[in-house]
Amino acid sequence: MRDLRKLFGATAALDGLNLSIGGGEFLALLGPSGSGKTTLLRVLAGLEFVNAGSIEIDGRPIQGVPARQRRIGLVFQHYALFRHMTVARNVAFGLEVRPRKDRPSAAAIRARVEELLDLMEIPELADRYPEQISGGQRQRVALARALAIEPTLLLLDEPFGALDAKVRRNLRVWLRGLHDRMGLTSIFVTHDQAEALEMADRVAVLRAGRIEQVDTPERLYAKPANEFVREFLN
Repeated sequence: MRDLRKLFGATAALDGLNLSIGGGEFLALLGPSGSGKTTLLRVLAGLEFVNAGSIEIDGRPIQGVPARQRRIGLVFQHYALFRHMTVARNVAFGLEVRPRKDRPSAAAIRARVEELLDLMEIPELADRYPEQISGGQRQRVALARALAIEPTLLLLDEPFGALDAKVRRNLRVWLRGLHDRMGLTSIFVTHDQAEALEMADRVAVLRAGRIEQVDTPERLYAKPANEFVREFLN
């Protein structure tokens, strides 16, 4: 991400933002409300477009590439599951809507769904509907749906924000383990400092659409780049 600038009217949600992420890294975006965290995820996913700047994944520019062709998985706080579809159909959705030439066979899609539900430890939920399962289970379904397309990048926008504290703690340990086992590259938005510092390889602290500091959790605490970072983490 180079010199990203995103305007909403006269307000700069991203204001010359620069950031690089390594393959296999788990990066947390941390900052106050309005700092640009969710806007950055939406820009990466292709749901918003920047006014200036460039984005590359593995050296490939992605400006102008439609969201469904970016192979980027996105998980929201409020799940965004289709209420009229079973869990299995929700997970299969991203594969079923591919153009015919790129779409796996029905048998291959079924096998991928079964594999992912096993991985999420919820195979027994395949035929249930979203309103028949718990919040934590819905979040696992949303994650399975994001992973079904085999994304090059997984984006998580406050995925545990709607869950109670105990479920949250259990899911974040489980998610970090899943990230490592699958070799994912993940960007995780949170306003919860403990969550960011516990889960991430590095944490990017944002303010007003800019990166104030990107560092390991240990170095952020030991050597904050400025007074804003110091105060935000205390």
